Amino acid sequence: MTRAQQDALSRTALSVFRLNGQFLAVSEKLAEPAGLTAAWWQVLGAVLPEPLPVSGIARAMGITRQSVQRVADLLVREGLAAYEPNPAHRRAKLLAPTETGRAAVRRIDPGHAELAARLMQELGGQEAFDETVRVLDRLSRALEAVDGPGAPDGTPE
Repeated sequence: MTRAQQDALSRTALSVFRLNGQFLAVSEKLAEPAGLTAAWWQVLGAVLPEPLPVSGIARAMGITRQSVQRVADLLVREGLAAYEPNPAHRRAKLLAPTETGRAAVRRIDPGHAELAARLMQELGGQEAFDETVRVLDRLSRALEAVDGPGAPDGTPE
């Protein structure tokens, strides 16, 4: 690896770390009026389309299964989500949002839509926004390819 490659990797990592912090901060602000935290919103958002096992949520979000389990248990305790039987695996229950959880996420929608519109404008339009997403997805896939398979907690999938 050349010095230029190492510098590019360091700049990329620092930018992504900063971006992660920025997204977490703005997510906390958006989620707070709905009675959620950014982590609660993230996990609920993962299961809005369909119920998923905790391990599937962790894989999709790129975080540890243990972190998702902790949040999932809190969501269930607060009545925002429920565990359902998993026909594919007896012990790995599926997490599904309750109507209360769906309603909480819907309360975030207006602020979320406003932020998306402002970001699109700042980036220079929808095409530029879409390209940003493609580049970030490509970076994620490339890192996964060079880092190898496995769950974020180091356990095999």
